[in-house]
Amino acid sequence: MQTILDELEQRREVARLGGGQRRIDAQHKKGKLTARERISLFLDEGSFEEFDMFVEHRCTDFGMENSKIPGDGVVTGWGTVNGRTVYLFAKDFTVFGGSLSETHAKKIMKIQDMALRNRAPVIGLFDAGGARIQEGVAALGGYGEVFLRNTMASGVIPQISLIMGPCAGGDVYSPAMTDFIFMVRDTSYMFVTGPDVVKTVTNEEVTAEDLGGASVHTVKSSIADGAYDNDVELLLQMRRFMDFLPSSNVAEAPVLPNTDDPARLEMSLDTLIPDNPNQPYDMKELIHKVVDDGDFFELQEKFAGNIITGFARLEGKSVGIIANQPLVLAGVLDSDASRKAARFVRFCDCFSIPVVTFVDVPGFLPGTAQEYGGLIKHGAKLLFAYAEATVPKVTLITRKAYGGAYDVMSSKHIRGDVNYAWPSAEIAVMGAKGAVEIIFRKDIGDDDKIAEHTKSYEDNFLSPFVAAERGYIDEVILPHNTRNRISRALNMLANKTVENPWKKHDNIPL
Repeated sequence: MQTILDELEQRREVARLGGGQRRIDAQHKKGKLTARERISLFLDEGSFEEFDMFVEHRCTDFGMENSKIPGDGVVTGWGTVNGRTVYLFAKDFTVFGGSLSETHAKKIMKIQDMALRNRAPVIGLFDAGGARIQEGVAALGGYGEVFLRNTMASGVIPQISLIMGPCAGGDVYSPAMTDFIFMVRDTSYMFVTGPDVVKTVTNEEVTAEDLGGASVHTVKSSIADGAYDNDVELLLQMRRFMDFLPSSNVAEAPVLPNTDDPARLEMSLDTLIPDNPNQPYDMKELIHKVVDDGDFFELQEKFAGNIITGFARLEGKSVGIIANQPLVLAGVLDSDASRKAARFVRFCDCFSIPVVTFVDVPGFLPGTAQEYGGLIKHGAKLLFAYAEATVPKVTLITRKAYGGAYDVMSSKHIRGDVNYAWPSAEIAVMGAKGAVEIIFRKDIGDDDKIAEHTKSYEDNFLSPFVAAERGYIDEVILPHNTRNRISRALNMLANKTVENPWKKHDNIPL
């Protein structure tokens, strides 16, 4: 018996070495951890249980029958993060560059199937060069099977992709169908075709970083939701991130112990709004002062900065935060901001996370660039997402809420549950100056009359009380009482039940 046990341990040691010490050392020299080191850091200590450690590929072409390594380039299994079960797979770059083979794909498929059956999140750690060319269509078939499972799991369990090295070809489409993507600066890349292929086909010369690095996907493409400086920082932040999410669409997000009084008054908010209506302020200051302990996990911080999205807690419970940012383009809605916020709203709705919206929006961004780029349809995505969502929705208008953007930003008219406004709120079709110049065009040039008309318009329209009189605003609240009012509103809505008409699925304006 001891001989058998010794053989088992020996086989395990070989499998744990992956591509061998030389390749492990090369991985470390690039500033990257190995697949198993990443898993160990991400999961609770001692919780990882590995599956399919001894699986090998079955390819016999191009001499591959003479090159087999246990595990076949991906480490799969389950463990716990802060005590909750998660399933995961980690590409092992030291084994065939982490490339996907038929058996490699089957290992991932097994984990995806188990996660879906058992209603637990699945996390993919990517560090690979795409399909294993020696296997041809067998590898492509494996990708298709993985993609199908990504689709079936969407909206049922959280799916998170961590890009921790190269991620090319077929490997990029699986992350693209997951809920969130995070990258490591300078060492991770995502692209459908690499720099060499780009040069051959289009004659463009571009580096891997400029083609698909974190600087591209967090700022320009919006593919990634965030980026961190190294593997360790990313994995530790992901442990924090997981606590905001439920395990599935039928589970609740963890409720963490909280010592921050929900009725806490924040007197500084009374002076947050500048006297000059054209002067910006930082909406993040409001967010940090309202949520528990100022803890806010922002997503896509570097993309479409005119809108803010992320997770926070109120009374220890997860909430999704969406807010216009006056510091960037005056908080205007454009195509990028609309897409960014719409996807976030839909995630929150999938997993029953309440949505809190802070509104200071002067309208939609005008111009040919926006119109040619499809602003109408992109703006409709956000409108559709808010209107469709059945989770509790609490909205606060802090200053401007002009035009169609007022409707879009979780207004009462698209099923906002509780809609508050500060006394400084201005709810109208447009600002006073623009409105007066249209309504009283004949008086332009007469400064006294224009001033009189402007004052009249401001008194009659640029006030939250006009909307409050019609029931569009449930209450005009004191800024310093914002945390208390939002917390109470969410508690009141805790048992909200509403059903949309039956449908096979909706047809959001993609």
